[in-house]
Amino acid sequence: MMATARPEWLHLDGSPFEEDSFRNVWLLALATYGVGDIVTTITIAYFSRIHVEANPIVNLSIDLFGGGGFLAMKLLVFYLCLGISIWAGRLEDDRLLFYGPPIFLALVGTVITGINLGLLFS
Repeated sequence: MMATARPEWLHLDGSPFEEDSFRNVWLLALATYGVGDIVTTITIAYFSRIHVEANPIVNLSIDLFGGGGFLAMKLLVFYLCLGISIWAGRLEDDRLLFYGPPIFLALVGTVITGINLGLLFS
């Protein structure tokens, strides 16, 4: 059997947090912010004739760089929040900073996906 290598800092050994809870909250954030928000925003931006993107930062990134700019912006936010969460779990043992970023992304993703779906189906 072949062993897998992982960076020294990329584990939760010795912290009060479970890997399962970490995975679950980040899967929720990925589903809502990473998939739901991205798919519905791209649908509105590219395929809706009666709606425009209301967020000026998203609108600017799409205007300047297309869909790739939008995805890069979303990845930047996602990885920033992931880094904060890993840092809090590994070094600080801070529950708020450990669970806060993915829960925040999940809430934002759920709200924006809901708004976008409401616009698309109205």
